[in-house]
Formats: sequence, C-alpha cells, structure tokens
Amino acid sequence: MKKEKTPLLRNGAVQSLLASLLCILIGLLLGYIALLLINPAGAGEAILTIVKNFMTYSRTTAQLKYLGSTLVKTAPLLMCSLSILFAYKVGLFNIGAAGQYVVGAGACLYCALGLHLPWYLCFVAAVLAGALLGAVSGMLKAYCNVNEVISCIMLNWISLYSVNTLLTKVKEETSPYTYTLSSTSPEAILPSLGLGGLFSKNQYVTIAVPLSVIAAVLVWVLLEKTKLGYELKATGCNKFAAKYCGMREKKNLILTMAIAGALAGMGAAMLFLTGFEQWQCTQSAVPAMGFNGIAAAFLGGLSPIGAIFSSYFIQHITNGGAYVDKTMYSAQISDFISALIIYLCGFVLFFKVALNRWLNRRDEKKGGGGK
Repeated sequence: MKKEKTPLLRNGAVQSLLASLLCILIGLLLGYIALLLINPAGAGEAILTIVKNFMTYSRTTAQLKYLGSTLVKTAPLLMCSLSILFAYKVGLFNIGAAGQYVVGAGACLYCALGLHLPWYLCFVAAVLAGALLGAVSGMLKAYCNVNEVISCIMLNWISLYSVNTLLTKVKEETSPYTYTLSSTSPEAILPSLGLGGLFSKNQYVTIAVPLSVIAAVLVWVLLEKTKLGYELKATGCNKFAAKYCGMREKKNLILTMAIAGALAGMGAAMLFLTGFEQWQCTQSAVPAMGFNGIAAAFLGGLSPIGAIFSSYFIQHITNGGAYVDKTMYSAQISDFISALIIYLCGFVLFFKVALNRWLNRRDEKKGGGGK
C-alpha cells in the first residue's frame, strides 16, 4: 500500500521557509516606511543599499573582499543560533548563549595573548569554557530546579565582567582593547588554507567559515539521526516520562546545556581567532551576537540547515547599513531594520499555525479530511 504524499503546503520545512520569507518581506517593508518618514528623498536608495551590501561596489575584487567580511561575521552568528536551537529542541531556552560566547572569547584570547598557545589549543579552550558555563546552568536546572532563563541571565553578566577583568592583563596600554593577534601571537590565528585567496586576499577568511557549516550539519545529524538526540529531545518533552523509560534525565539536561554552551564558545573562537576584532575591556553590555542568535534560530525555522541561511541574511543586512548615506540617515538604520525582522521572527510559529488553520478550513470546504 502506497503511503499518501503530504501536500506541499503541509510540509513543515516549506511552512518554515514561507513564514521566514514573510517575516523578511514585512520587516523590509516596515523599514522602508520608516525611511520614508525620516527622509523620503533617499528612502528607496537606502533600502536597496542595505539589501545589496557589498554589491554596491562596482569592482568584483571589492565585492569578493567584503563578501568575505560578511562571512567572517556570519560564522559566529551561526554558532550562536545553533546553540540556541539545540537547547530549544530539547525543551530549554538558552538565553545564556551570550554569556557562553563571552567566556569563549575570554578563554581563547587569554590563551592566545597571555599564554601564546597555538590556535587549536585556543580553540579548544573556548569550546570548553562555553561548555562549562552551559553545564552550570544545566546543573542548576537538573538538581535545584532553577529555571535556565534566570540562571543564564545572571551568568551572562558575571561572565562579561569576569572576562573584562581577565583580559585587562593582555590589553594595550593606551586603549581599552586587547593586543592584536597578528603582532602578539600570530600562531593563534586560525589557518586560512587558501580560503582568503578566494575573497580577494581577505586575510580574515579562515577555516571558521566551512567549520561553522559542518557544525550545523553535525547538529542536525545529532538531533535527528542518533539515539542520543532522541533521548535528549525526549527528556526535554517530559523529564518524568524519560526517567520512567530508563533515561538519565538529569545527565541529559546537563549535557544539553553543555553542548549548547560549547557551540556558543566555539562561535567566539571563530571570530576572535581570525584577528577580525579585538575585545574591548571596558564594555558594559553583553555582545549582541548571542542575542541575535535567537533571531537567526527562529528565522531559520529552528532548523540547523535553515540557520545557515538566516544567519547569513541577518549579517548581510546588518553589514549593508554601513553603506547608507550618513548625511541622510543614521548609521544605525540597518540595526533598526534588523530589529524589526528579529521582532517578527517571534511570529514565525504564529504564521505556521495560521497557515495550517487556513489549510484545514480549505480542506473542510472541499470535503477533505485535513488535519
């Protein structure tokens, strides 16, 4: 007996894609309306500039160079989105990805600038630091029933000020920024393996870009194709039922948060070990990368593969704001449009529910048995 094919609009992946595209279009439309209200003369050109990003350059070499820069920032954003969606799939909300990203940055930079370790040891240090911080939230959840949102928020700030204090030991004397990797510890820079040459010799394009994509695929395999992934999701759905079935629910909760933290810590290493950015030891706000990962995760339909494209899109329009005419609009206008899209990401699930209801009503009118 042949299995009945699922209608295209009933497919979960298709619904997520349509909902995400709708969020993007509505966000860009609202952004365009805001630009019209601020200065209607340049609204059309400004919104096109934000969408074009590096395509505003006429020369191919310049386009490739700045495409590479966008990809450099996309890799850590993708890792933070994987951190959040991994925990969410297991029934946990890892708002602590920002703090895990911070301790990952602190660990890899101190190992690089203070201890002068090679890149692979710095990379591992960032992963372990993020995993450890995530495990702390997991243990509080498992053994003390502390809500992971509360513990993660508190740990975010503890992490920020702890890392600021640690990295003052490897800070430039005349500025609040840490030393540059290229001048202090070049052996800690991630290898390029010739990838930089593909983007007009952009020195910051390293193995971080393909590694982040590989990580997304591995997260998908872990969640969807392995026994461990099934156990973790079962524990997230109902830890009491999981315990009854013989699963170690406390261990699974801790392991979930540790893996999520490791992914966020890895994201920090993928940015700071390229030399693309220096850490500012006086910053009083948690880096937005961890929080933007929430938007990328939901815009990607909570799919590791979808997160690859949503992370790139969010970073694309964020970078595109740098090319807007500053005499007409603020440099933060792209952040405003990004914020609109991020806000609308919360409605992705709402759009999917609304679509299913519409499909059900349509099937009822046709006399079908739509679920």
